[in-house]
Amino acid sequence: MKKFIMVCLSALTAAVFLTGCGGEQQPSASSSSGSDKGGKIVVGLDDNYPPMGFRDENNEITGFDVDLAKEAAVRLKRDVEFKPIDWSSKEAELKSGRVDVLWNGLDITEDRKKNMLFSNPYMDNKQIIFVAKDSPIKALDDLKGKTVGTQSGSTGEENINKDQTLKDSFKEVKAYPDYIAAFMDLENGRIDAIVGDEITGRYYMSKHPDKFEARDLAVGDVTSFGIGFAKDNTALRDEVQKVMDEMKADSTMAKISQKWFGKDITK
Repeated sequence: MKKFIMVCLSALTAAVFLTGCGGEQQPSASSSSGSDKGGKIVVGLDDNYPPMGFRDENNEITGFDVDLAKEAAVRLKRDVEFKPIDWSSKEAELKSGRVDVLWNGLDITEDRKKNMLFSNPYMDNKQIIFVAKDSPIKALDDLKGKTVGTQSGSTGEENINKDQTLKDSFKEVKAYPDYIAAFMDLENGRIDAIVGDEITGRYYMSKHPDKFEARDLAVGDVTSFGIGFAKDNTALRDEVQKVMDEMKADSTMAKISQKWFGKDITK
């Protein structure tokens, strides 16, 4: 009996459930989960935002951020669900609890910090100009009197709205539900240029090398991507940040970046 009791005490110290000792099941000591006993994480994303999060030819959600989230969930010993949302309503989706995190090329901005918590930045991004192949547009001044597209609710749209002089110089600003729709209109001549994420635009260009060109003309400041959490969900933010740090340290993040961009472009 004495030996049996000591075995049970040792098992409890290791936080491993033993049926013979009774009691409730406890989380494994090796688990990073702690805020809600390892519940499912619901990731809100725009599923038309390649290469960060989008649907492949089999209609499966995939992408760079999707791969990061899947790896993080494995390390946290949690299930993960990817929930497409209206990106322009992302803060309301997070605040309502319909999603647990926003993980989809989300720029860290001071305005957004007022309504959500962020992870540490894991990738830089900037808004640049994309034009059709052989377009005469070479400088920002060349956009005067032109119709410019961007994604609704994106940092590109925010940067255009912040620079009233630049915005007033355009003939029109057209906001699209996603960048794919904007590039389709650019290809068909319905708009003259796009202000958009460099990462997204260059990835899309790589799939259509003979149709588009990038102009390295930054609109607004260079920003950084982070993972967004509800303002009061510090526990989940800390858990996810811990495994993100681990993924950076053991080069897992670099390998995922290599898969999608051909090199490690993470911070």
